[in-house]
Amino acid sequence: MSMPPVSDRVMNLCHFLTLNARRLPDAPALIHGDATTSWSQMQARVGALAHALIHDYQVAKGDRILVQSANCLQMFETMFACWRAGAIWVPANFRMSPSEIAWLAQSSGARVMFCGAEFDAHASACAEFVEFVIPIGASPRGADHDALIARHMGQNPSEAAVARDDPAWFFYTSGTTGRPKAAVLTHGQLAFVITNHLCDLMPGTTEVDASLVVAPLSHGAGIHQLTQVARGVPTILPAGDRFDPAQIWALVEKYRVTNMFTVPTIVKLLVEDASVDHFDHTSLRYVIYAGAPMYRADQIRALNKLGPVLVQYFGLGEVTGNITVLPPAHHSVDDAAMRIGTCGLTRTGMQVQVQDAQGEELPAGQTGEIAVIGPAVFAGYHDNPQANAKSFRNGWFLTGDLGHMDEQGFLYLTGRESDMYISGGSNIYPREIEEKLLTHPDLAEVIVLGAPDPVWGETGLAVCVARAGRDPDPKAVLAWLAPHIARYKLPKRLLIWDALPKSAYGKITRKMIRQALIERGEWPDATAKAG
Repeated sequence: MSMPPVSDRVMNLCHFLTLNARRLPDAPALIHGDATTSWSQMQARVGALAHALIHDYQVAKGDRILVQSANCLQMFETMFACWRAGAIWVPANFRMSPSEIAWLAQSSGARVMFCGAEFDAHASACAEFVEFVIPIGASPRGADHDALIARHMGQNPSEAAVARDDPAWFFYTSGTTGRPKAAVLTHGQLAFVITNHLCDLMPGTTEVDASLVVAPLSHGAGIHQLTQVARGVPTILPAGDRFDPAQIWALVEKYRVTNMFTVPTIVKLLVEDASVDHFDHTSLRYVIYAGAPMYRADQIRALNKLGPVLVQYFGLGEVTGNITVLPPAHHSVDDAAMRIGTCGLTRTGMQVQVQDAQGEELPAGQTGEIAVIGPAVFAGYHDNPQANAKSFRNGWFLTGDLGHMDEQGFLYLTGRESDMYISGGSNIYPREIEEKLLTHPDLAEVIVLGAPDPVWGETGLAVCVARAGRDPDPKAVLAWLAPHIARYKLPKRLLIWDALPKSAYGKITRKMIRQALIERGEWPDATAKAG
């Protein structure tokens, strides 16, 4: 039986803002320092900016617009103005270097660039790849974002018609194993992601909630804040671009913040800072962390400080965070009451498998690659057929993460396939060793890499940061660790550093640690002969 043709037209994501401006015109949309912008004000500003893009810069449907900006009202507004005009939002992590941003400009094919006035070197680096640079803030480059809005205020072009698979956002991967790739997120796919986030991560969210941003809006925090817009929740941005735990906790108390999205490293810093005990944070219902599982020692500390508010999700940018969820009810300080090490259950509407190298599903308990299908999976990488071919098999998106499931469907991450090393013929996953080391009372941060060894092929090299006021002896730490893990997994060397380098995304990456070891002359010579 043949079916009549069905339209694939979907809601333009900017319509969330339109709905809030109608229903909650005077309610706060965004609070930044002493400035509050209401939903109706933001709608008017976004409409004027979209009109400027269309009429002053001839932006058409499908054009890419690059954004290099620290978190601010203007940066958030570019998202909705792009979509109202039918353009594709291409936000960059503002901590990237000018040459890295130039790569994004070139690879995305962006025509227009919004650039914070303090990032003039980034604008210069992109000048040969984009037609127009629009400053955010006063700049000699010409009319800035706010001046354009003032000139076009009162104009509010119709929302561009979009289909489910029309690109809305180029979500650049962190590029820890090479150049960043643009994962194409579409209007229809993101509508599912938003609905899923509200269902699985923060059920019951309404306009009476309040959300605090503690990460760049260019990536996971931007997805989270878009979810808040869908429910009319005000977003609070800390003033300044320096991470200040005391300021964060003061804002939580002042605005009765109910949810925030962050990464395990930031949660750790927030709950270990003395200021956590000086402010009222009982309003928090959901502290959502992603990007990596939280080490057990850090999990217990956060639960003891904040109560049962932790929500973990596992999901890459390519699946926009939608693989698993571990809600508050499945977090506990009691080891016996918690599945330690799990990243949770499959997200609503998604399907997750642990597969072998041939794409066959593995039984419970066996380690393989995590694969996923469902409406949250992205539309592929922009202009990168090789990466697309490598990342999909039989319709499944291959995450590159290794793990296993238990009989009840809880997923456990073993690590990235690229993290694993082989010592004397045995596969070793660093995370297991890191978890054990972090229970040492003198250690604050830990990372383990497989380093060249003339006898075993590779052996573990642990790089650690001590807790404040502690001065652990590396040999004593290894002696302490020895009874806790199999002998063949014991790192051969352990180093104590003052700090670990972190990526622009706030992550500790093995690539960066390896490079730092090389620069310090502490990386073993792969050609050295056994003594």
